[in-house]
Amino acid sequence: MARIGKVAWRSPSNIALVKYWGKKEVQLPLNPSISMTLTQCYTETAIEYTPRDDLKHPTFNLLFQGEKNVFFENKISSFIDVIAKEFSVLNSLHLDINTTNSFPHSAGIASSASSLSSLALCLLYINNKIMGVNMSEADFLRKASFMARLGSGSACRSVFGSFVLWGETVEIANSSDEYAISLTSQVDEKFNSYYDAILIVSSGEKSISSSQGHKLMDFNPYKDNRANVGKSNAINLINALKNGDEKMFRDIVEFEAANLHAMFLTSNPSFILIKPETLQIINKLKQFRDDTNLEFSFTLDAGPNIHLLYSEDIRHKMLSFIKTELIELCENGKWIDDKIGIGPILIDSQ
Repeated sequence: MARIGKVAWRSPSNIALVKYWGKKEVQLPLNPSISMTLTQCYTETAIEYTPRDDLKHPTFNLLFQGEKNVFFENKISSFIDVIAKEFSVLNSLHLDINTTNSFPHSAGIASSASSLSSLALCLLYINNKIMGVNMSEADFLRKASFMARLGSGSACRSVFGSFVLWGETVEIANSSDEYAISLTSQVDEKFNSYYDAILIVSSGEKSISSSQGHKLMDFNPYKDNRANVGKSNAINLINALKNGDEKMFRDIVEFEAANLHAMFLTSNPSFILIKPETLQIINKLKQFRDDTNLEFSFTLDAGPNIHLLYSEDIRHKMLSFIKTELIELCENGKWIDDKIGIGPILIDSQ
């Protein structure tokens, strides 16, 4: 059967600064979250699509890193079924999907954000091309963000570059729980040069998945407090980004990391994702900051690995410190030198 066409998108991962933890209704956040889009950590998804006679639901084959992967097949199958309810043209197609990550799947970086956002971008592109739908770039990205959210909350933020807000925020026009928006126009130049040194403490499987952790928030006694704190921190972080206030940025980002892991400890059952080396790195970073008065910050996602955030003007000092003091605490000396990114790129269309 001859294919109709092919499309491929590269979409980056992102690191949450104000955290998304806990849901309301279907894939809607308890509180707004803010992230920084990355550059080096991305997923490339290519889809060749062909017509088929059975119009009940789409079919697909998936290769992840060139191999079959049952876990990802199940996750993507559920996502495609959801999207096909809105884009019925997908029901008449067979999809050959090839997806690859630029970073190891076990590196402790949220691959769902990059993988599902790249898949959403591909599926929206296919629908629009077959149906003859013309969208502005802004409308296309907003729709892709909406779609990506249905598969993974954090994925809706990866559709945009720089700093991104997801979640309705009264003070920010056009903000929504249903899709993310770019904060690029509201960011001081200081933050546009930010790097993210991802320190891999452990690449092992987490003791509890993010999906399980989100469900546990439903019964966490601090759920409402967490939602309120997240809302106020989102507003304050936007102000810090506007004003180039690195100290306020640091205070909020590091509090958010600690508060996230406090939610793990106060869940029932409780769980701990940090490792002894995580704490050692944090203590070293705080001591280094006290000794040098350099302005940098760190955060953690739902795992033991640390994202060290700093600006271009102190890069040589931070690299020296990483290589002399921190690498020894990383698993097999592994770390990723990343930086703020521009967002997804269309890399092929036929």
